[in-house]
Order: sequence, then structure tokens, then C-alpha cells
Amino acid sequence: MNLEQKIEALLFYKNEPIEIKKLSKILNTDEKEVKKALQNLTDSLENRGICLIKTEEEVSLATSPNAKDLIEQIAKDEMSKEIGKASLETLAIILYNGPISRKEIDYIRGVNSTFILRNLCIRGLAEKEQDPEDQRIFKYKGSLSLLAHLGIKKIEELPKYEFFEKKVNELMEETKNQETI
Repeated sequence: MNLEQKIEALLFYKNEPIEIKKLSKILNTDEKEVKKALQNLTDSLENRGICLIKTEEEVSLATSPNAKDLIEQIAKDEMSKEIGKASLETLAIILYNGPISRKEIDYIRGVNSTFILRNLCIRGLAEKEQDPEDQRIFKYKGSLSLLAHLGIKKIEELPKYEFFEKKVNELMEETKNQETI
């Protein structure tokens, strides 16, 4: 597998921007080679359904601007459907534990939540914000429009909020203690 293929696979798997420095480290290749491979990948994706989006520091896969109409129609169809049980579960975790990272959500659920989180954000039910303590991490919280839809003014008005908040905090603390043993 060549370097371009490895980068493409990593970007597809992560489904989020990756720092070029991090790609270099993961692939055990110098940054100059990674940048050259990124340019080759960009060229090979020309006139395809996906493209490479780059900044000075990060790179990500995205749908091609040429597919805009198709993607908008699919997104419209998706938004007209009700959210499923997995999305409701994730939304409950966000509401009762937010702001919370994707890693923490995945740990609680036991499965990868990337696509569900993306869908909740697109629907305007959840919001993604950078963690002030670690700019590399994003945290998720319930959106204001979700609170309005639920008929509450603040998170603390959720049913049994204090009870669940206390229980979750106890479980998270217990888990941290077990990991340090």
C-alpha cells in the first residue's frame, strides 16, 4: 500500500480533520513526504465524488462540490426521518453528561458514535465546541433549539437531572479509579 492510499484510508476511517504533523507521526514519514503524498492524492481525486480539504495544518476528506445537489437532497431526506434509538441514547448521554467528548460517549455506549454525533449536529440537536483545556478535543452539548423543543430553559430542568448526574459522575470516578489500579 503506497503513502497516498494509507493517508486516504486514515482520513476515511477518522472522518474528521487530522493534523499533517500527526499523519507524519502515524505513518512514520517526514512531513515533506506527507505533503507530497497529499498533493498526489488531491490530484487523483480530481473529478471524483470526494475531495481533499487542506489548511496549512490539517487535512480532511469531504464530498466534492460537484456532488452538492445530490448531497443536499440526501440530507433533506435524512432530516425528514425520525431519529433512531441509538441517536436518542446518544442525545440522552449528551444532555445528562454534556459537555462530553466523543471518546467518553463511545466509552459509555460501547460503540463508535461518530456518525450519530454528526447527524445530531446537522439536525441542530447537538453542538460541537472545542475543549478549553485541550484544543485538540471537541465536546458535545445539547443545543438551545433542542432545549426549546423539549420545553425547558436549562439542562437542570430535565427529569431526574440531579440523580442521573450524580450517578454518572460516580460511575466515571469509579472507572477512573479502576484504570489507575
